[in-house]
Amino acid sequence: MSLNSILVVAAHPDDEVLGCGGSIARHRKQGDAVSVLIMADGVGSRTENAQSDTAASERQQCARRANAILGVGDVTLLPYPDNRMDEVALLDIVQDIERAMARSKPSIVYTHHAGDVNIDHRRVHDAVIAACRPQPGHSVRQLLFFETPSSTEWRPPASHPPFAPNWFSDISDTLVLKLEALAAYAPELRDFPHPRSLVAIEHLARWRGASAGLAAAEAFELGRLIQ
Repeated sequence: MSLNSILVVAAHPDDEVLGCGGSIARHRKQGDAVSVLIMADGVGSRTENAQSDTAASERQQCARRANAILGVGDVTLLPYPDNRMDEVALLDIVQDIERAMARSKPSIVYTHHAGDVNIDHRRVHDAVIAACRPQPGHSVRQLLFFETPSSTEWRPPASHPPFAPNWFSDISDTLVLKLEALAAYAPELRDFPHPRSLVAIEHLARWRGASAGLAAAEAFELGRLIQ
């Protein structure tokens, strides 16, 4: 069986687990190689300057613990400014993603949906699209956009094309690992009924699963598939 190389490009630590943590664990169980690229620290917009370095370091530690639970050791964390990636030249972001792609040569790339409320999510989406231009000899054969609870569903559908999933990944056997990995991001979790609570995230996985006749699933928009 031919194994795949997977690259997950996320804006902030925890987005990768929220969006496709169950699929990451499934890929690893299948023997696929998975690399995770996280662009921004995820805390700089919330903390005073004196505390930001400590908070960012703690968030990075959470990211490494969470990804280890999913079976991923290849995690790259970049220092882009939190919730200010629109102030950075898109080319700089694209080139960092291209460098990650040159290392891992992914056949499948996961990243954010274009319509998320969070500006960093949208910026990363645009950069991934540019980095994954289907030039001759390019390694990427499949491009998938994930939903991020407390961002994707908060965009009113009248203001941007809504998330409309047409690709479902069966995570019936890896949902428990997704929830365990999210627990490693405990400071980022909220109480139910906040969408970024463990209860809501499990409900979403069960609903996405039921939509496709599965016990649990993660849903995606298919950006491109080359066969």
